[in-house]
Amino acid sequence: MAEINTKVTLCGITLDNPVIPASGTFGFGYEFAEIYDINVLGTFSFKGTTKDPRFGNPTPRIAECTAGMINAVGLQNPGVEKVISVELPKLKKCFNKPVMANVSGFSIEEYAYTCEKIDKEEQVGWIEVNVSCPNVHGGGMAFGTSPEGAASVVRAVKAVTTKPIIVKLSPNVTDIVAIAKACEEAGADGISLINTMLGMRIDLNKRTPVIANKMGGFSGPAIFPVAVRMVYQVSHAVKIPVIGMGGVSSAEDVIEMMMAGATAVEVGAANLINPFACRDIINDLPRVMEKYKINSLEEIIGGCK
Repeated sequence: MAEINTKVTLCGITLDNPVIPASGTFGFGYEFAEIYDINVLGTFSFKGTTKDPRFGNPTPRIAECTAGMINAVGLQNPGVEKVISVELPKLKKCFNKPVMANVSGFSIEEYAYTCEKIDKEEQVGWIEVNVSCPNVHGGGMAFGTSPEGAASVVRAVKAVTTKPIIVKLSPNVTDIVAIAKACEEAGADGISLINTMLGMRIDLNKRTPVIANKMGGFSGPAIFPVAVRMVYQVSHAVKIPVIGMGGVSSAEDVIEMMMAGATAVEVGAANLINPFACRDIINDLPRVMEKYKINSLEEIIGGCK
């Protein structure tokens, strides 16, 4: 068999492999660098960053589920100024590849402000814009629940940035394809999906929700088939690259996501269960590629007939 090639190109930047820890599950990287060399990763998406510091939601924030978990952390982060002055210099000491910045906002102005700031950082290769946040000026509905809302964020961010903009879409919508196409038309360089689904658990003894926020983001292996379906639909509808995520926990899952149409694959909840998850998946990729007679991962993107 020919030499195994795990490299992929995402928005013009070559990755050694397509495996990317998802935002919110890998901190700012340096915590994981204490237990293994994180330079084995394709890249990673760092903790969701907002204009101002956020303490996050009240506790409890986590609930266990069958084949998954629910979280309602609430975008806890030190704010963009501290991310640039404190977190990125710490990361630079242990990660020598371009990193993916994940940005959230509660108004168009906040998205634009934070993206413009982070765009100037040399370490940042891509900006992943999370449009699953509630629009404080629009009655609390998430920007990503309508094509118009998502496109308005993309246009504002593209006007003040030079780096590739990847829009992270919520699955909690009726027509994901319409939203993805609106983002592409507004100038997005890529789409990442799916973000968490909306879930809830109830404590039978207390007869109250397990999570203080009542509902939260449902993630883990249980949502994988939904994610594969949405990645397939979106990748066949747009011409820009798609990053697939949602319940990915093995090298086989990575291959399946790529066959559905993903150029790269993010791993989320699996990192919270096993901190070595991404490293193990990367190490196992050549074996799985050989098993399915795959020489190059780029050849299989969208390869599901």
